[in-house]
Amino acid sequence: MSAAIHAIAAEGLGAPTATIAKEAGVSNGSLFTYFETKADLFNELYLELKAGIASAAMEGLPEVHELRAQLFHIWSNWVNWAVSNPEKRRALAQLGVSDEVTPATRDEGHKTMAGIRELVEQIRANGPMGTASREFVGGIMISLAETTMDFMVQDPINADKHRKAGFEALWRVLA
Repeated sequence: MSAAIHAIAAEGLGAPTATIAKEAGVSNGSLFTYFETKADLFNELYLELKAGIASAAMEGLPEVHELRAQLFHIWSNWVNWAVSNPEKRRALAQLGVSDEVTPATRDEGHKTMAGIRELVEQIRANGPMGTASREFVGGIMISLAETTMDFMVQDPINADKHRKAGFEALWRVLA
């Protein structure tokens, strides 16, 4: 999986399986012992990356009842994970728009985010986005997160300031 992340981040989804196999230290044919097709590899990698983000975002979530504090914790972990894992972020971005990743895999990937989704639903229920679709709100969250991550990477001295500003924008949208 690490080899696939590296190859996709460097060469895109068109990275040859031979490149992935070489990076993994196995023969090209051996790669297909683990994955029947390149699409199968992409789908498994998508799920692994989604699970990684969800796990990182929820790690150490405080048991406080204040929704704002919980969401800030998740937000901070999410953007910090992405900034700390640029290859994984690039690979997931490419997989996210790939036709090779099946709708069933996308649904499974969304399930890994259930805890985050539930918290966002609690917050948005009575806010200005209460009548907007879950998908629309998710799109806004991802756009804000990507912008925040980009600024954190481009201006690391002010990364904390950008993380907080991105969260404030999200909170205003949701609550």
